[in-house]
Amino acid sequence: MFKDLALSRLMLGTVQFGMSYGIANTSGRPTYETARDIIAAAYEGGVNCLDTAANYGTSEEVLGRALDELGLRDVFTVVTKIPLMGDDFDSQSAVDGFVESSVIRSLKRLKLQVLPVCLFHAEDDFRYIESLLKLRERGLVRYVGCSVMTPTATARIVASGLADAVQLPTSVLDMRYLRQGIYREAARRGVGLFVRSIYLQGLLLMPEADIIPELRGVIPVRRRLAEIAGRAGVSVAELAARYIQSLEGVTCAVVGVETVEQMRHNTELFSKGPLDASVVRAIEDAVPELPDEILMPNKWSKRIPDAVPASRRPKAS
Repeated sequence: MFKDLALSRLMLGTVQFGMSYGIANTSGRPTYETARDIIAAAYEGGVNCLDTAANYGTSEEVLGRALDELGLRDVFTVVTKIPLMGDDFDSQSAVDGFVESSVIRSLKRLKLQVLPVCLFHAEDDFRYIESLLKLRERGLVRYVGCSVMTPTATARIVASGLADAVQLPTSVLDMRYLRQGIYREAARRGVGLFVRSIYLQGLLLMPEADIIPELRGVIPVRRRLAEIAGRAGVSVAELAARYIQSLEGVTCAVVGVETVEQMRHNTELFSKGPLDASVVRAIEDAVPELPDEILMPNKWSKRIPDAVPASRRPKAS
């Protein structure tokens, strides 16, 4: 799947271009000029695909403008998503109308004639796939699929035969999809896999002192992974990036950045390829089944995105 698109192994995630995002984001939303420079740096580093969504604030508009100004509109493959839909539809025509309107608005914002890849943003919305398939038949989108949150829904969507691609979370901390055989089944069926949250929104890499109490159960696992990285002679970030490349069936890893320096660092990490098989086994043996309360950011408390890390809190007087 997607062989005709020749996607790079690293896909630039751009949610942060339209809104502040990520537990470890200390710099906030990049300026437009910085976002444009990040895209240019991604291109220079061999990246040719971008992930966005209608729900990501102004991300689509930023991409449309930047790709136009940089002359890279025909170089990058853009993956975008239908807004969250829910249950408030009284007919199939209402569903069709919502999906078509979303696609047309995304096309306008991105300044494209066809959406290369269009996904539903929530796994529950995959029930509306027929509406998106109609737009694929009309040539408004090329490939369709869904962004997911749980292994159960992912297995169902992969098995349906209706999805060209699935975007799912996986990291060196999150083995749920691997251990349930989803990667192997997707590869067998030719379903493209876009893997996000490879650093678990920064939880894997942020200073240990900055981890808020409800997530501190991750610390012993982080320490074991740091030991494995040390023995392999790599950083934890490199271990995480190269582990994803070692998984069967992965099409791209979606990674967001806030600076040009981070972009260049990630392209360097992904240029190093998969890990040695012995290191992969050591990682998978060392990581237990962590609770969903750690692995699923939607279960984190609402104060987390606005939390001030301990290292930046004012000292008590």
